[in-house]
Amino acid sequence: MRTKREGDVVDITADVERAIAKSGVKVGIVCASVVGSTAALTTVEFEPGLVKDIGEAAERLFPKGIEYEHHMRWGDGNGHSHVRASFVGPSIALPVRDGKAVLGTWQQVVLIEFDNRARDRTVAVQIVGD
Repeated sequence: MRTKREGDVVDITADVERAIAKSGVKVGIVCASVVGSTAALTTVEFEPGLVKDIGEAAERLFPKGIEYEHHMRWGDGNGHSHVRASFVGPSIALPVRDGKAVLGTWQQVVLIEFDNRARDRTVAVQIVGD
């Protein structure tokens, strides 16, 4: 998938559900992992207010405007992106019941783009169970 910009939050719930359906697993575990070190996966209530809150919280916790050792070594300006992604994490595991991910009514699986530019992202999904 292609992200648009830093701070992009992409709802991938339907993609995860399609992978589960294709697998035929009715009871088990689904694990999804984003390939790369400047994006993350988590669950949220996917709505514009919370999407904005996530970006603002990331800026408060891991600001762009400070020096990161990564900047000094590579000069790519995305040290904050690596730190943000590492704190959220690259993967998520969810139970599968009745052939669907067990999620709350307002809970969606999302990819968060923390890099300082648009990126092509791959999310690997593996399902185990019966």
